[in-house]
Amino acid sequence: MLISLPYMRFVLLFLLLILFCRDTAGQERFNSITSAYYRSAKGIVLVYDITKKETFEDLPKWMKMIDKYASEDAELLLVGNKLDCESNREITRQQGEKFAQQITGMRFCEASAKDNFNVDEIFLKLVDDILKKMPLDIMRNELSNSILSLQPEPEVPPELPPPRPPVRCC
Repeated sequence: MLISLPYMRFVLLFLLLILFCRDTAGQERFNSITSAYYRSAKGIVLVYDITKKETFEDLPKWMKMIDKYASEDAELLLVGNKLDCESNREITRQQGEKFAQQITGMRFCEASAKDNFNVDEIFLKLVDDILKKMPLDIMRNELSNSILSLQPEPEVPPELPPPRPPVRCC
């Protein structure tokens, strides 16, 4: 598993971006909700285990899901994980690079989630690629429709009159 956090935050040019990372760990039981995640994704990170050939062999299946449900504009990043287990490697770096080159616009890198090697760089690169594709006017529009809206401060309401003393009867 590459990431277990529900989201990561990055501050870029006074702009707070929140990345929602959904990790289904390749489990079939999540297929029904995975398609919904693809539809709204601006970026997709496909991760395989360099020590398990079957995870690499599943990549075409995941690419079919991406082709079927994701936007053509979604940024794609292929990550070979577990560089810390180099001695047990079954998938070469060249195999990963070759797979990524076959997919238009897909980037490739290797990482170690255990050693935290290249993990931050993966997400920073993904955010950078997404932002480069977004025209400034679209970015402003999306921000104005979000909780991160850059609206002017609301006016301070006028002071309220002091509360009336309680009235007792009888």
